[in-house]
Amino acid sequence: MTETPEPKPDALGKPDWLKDEARPSAIPPEELAQLTDQVIAALKTVYDPEIPVDIFELGLIYRVDIDDDRNVAVEMTLTAPGCPVAGDMPGWVENAVSAVPGIKSAKATIVFDPPWDHSRMSDEARMALNIW
Repeated sequence: MTETPEPKPDALGKPDWLKDEARPSAIPPEELAQLTDQVIAALKTVYDPEIPVDIFELGLIYRVDIDDDRNVAVEMTLTAPGCPVAGDMPGWVENAVSAVPGIKSAKATIVFDPPWDHSRMSDEARMALNIW
């Protein structure tokens, strides 16, 4: 079983899992970087209605893959398996990411391995929620 990497940001604040250098992309690097930034911005517009922090900063996004045809696959989790918006949030993510110019489609899948915990939150989210 492959363990999902912790979302450790680089100097630009992007998690390691956004850099998939093992698989070269047919999308030019500059365009891929721009699409990635726009997808992240779109993910930051989606909020858990019970928490005043976006899902990206909460660390709910485990993986984002933009394929050569500009389809986006998002693996995400929830703060708890019994989250009342579990059935709705993937659709919110798909709608937000699909609205990015140049993106053909988006599919969000909820996973629970590894389970989410506070360590996945960004410093921005920790500050907003006063969790240290």
